[in-house]
Amino acid sequence: MDAITTLRGLGSVARCCEVLKRGPTRRQIDRHVARGEILRLRTGVISLPDARPDYVAAVLNNGRLTCVSAAATYDLWTVTPANSLHLSCLHGHGAGYTNHRERTVPPHPRLPLVGLVDVLVHALRCLPPLEAAVMVECALRRGDTIRSFLLDRLPGERNAPARAAVGLVTCAAESPLEVVARVLFINAGFHVETQVPLAGVGRVDFLLEGFLVVEVDGAAFHSDRRALRRDLRRNNGAIVGGYLVLRYSYEDIMFHPEEVLREIRQVLSGRVIR
Repeated sequence: MDAITTLRGLGSVARCCEVLKRGPTRRQIDRHVARGEILRLRTGVISLPDARPDYVAAVLNNGRLTCVSAAATYDLWTVTPANSLHLSCLHGHGAGYTNHRERTVPPHPRLPLVGLVDVLVHALRCLPPLEAAVMVECALRRGDTIRSFLLDRLPGERNAPARAAVGLVTCAAESPLEVVARVLFINAGFHVETQVPLAGVGRVDFLLEGFLVVEVDGAAFHSDRRALRRDLRRNNGAIVGGYLVLRYSYEDIMFHPEEVLREIRQVLSGRVIR
C-alpha cells in the first residue's frame, strides 16, 4: 500500500512510525513530501494537506480526541457542538485543551481517538449531566456498550455525579431533543411516559399525567405536505381519543424551557390559555 493511502487510512495525519509499520518506506514518504503531497508537520509527524484540524491537534499533542470532541466521529448525539478541544494525552502536560488522561479500553485502531467507552466516561466526568446523558443515551440505544460496563468504570464517591448522569438515560428517546425534553419534564415533577402507543394515533413522544400528549419536533418537522397531513391527522386523532395535545419546536425546548413548562402547567391545571 502506498504512503498516501496508508496515511489516509490513519485519519490523514499520523506519526511517521505508524505509517512505516504498515508497509510504506521512508523513501516513499520523502518523495511525497518533496512533491507537496504529504506535509511534514514536525519531526516524526506527517499529514495530508486536507487533514482535519482536530486530528492534527491530537497527533501533534501526542494524544487522542475524546469527550465531546470525539462525539461527531463516533456519530454520537450532542446537545451543543464542541467549542473547545478535549484530548486524552497520557503525558499529562500541554495547553489549549482539556486533558482526560485515564483510559480504560483500547483506543481506536486507526484514528486518533480513544475508544468509544472512554469517550462516554470522559463526557460523564466532564460535561453537564444532561449533555453527557444525551451522548450515553445514543450509545446505549444503538447497543455500542451496556450500562453496567460504563458504571464499572465510574467507582467511588468522586464519580457519583457521573453515575447520576447515567441515571438520566432510559434508551427510549429517538433524538437528543427528546432526551432534553424528558429530563425537563421529569425535573418539573410531571408523571412522564415516553414513546407511548395510542390507538388511532401511533406512538407519541410524551404522555404527561396520563392525558396530555406532548410532541417535540426537530428541524425536519413538516418537511413536506405529506408529513404535515400525517401530523394533523395524529393531532386530531389524539384529541378525538380524549387527549390534549401540545407541540414544541427545538427552539422552544432548548431556548425557552420555562415558557414550555408554564404552558404545560396551565393545561394540566385545567386553565385555558387565552
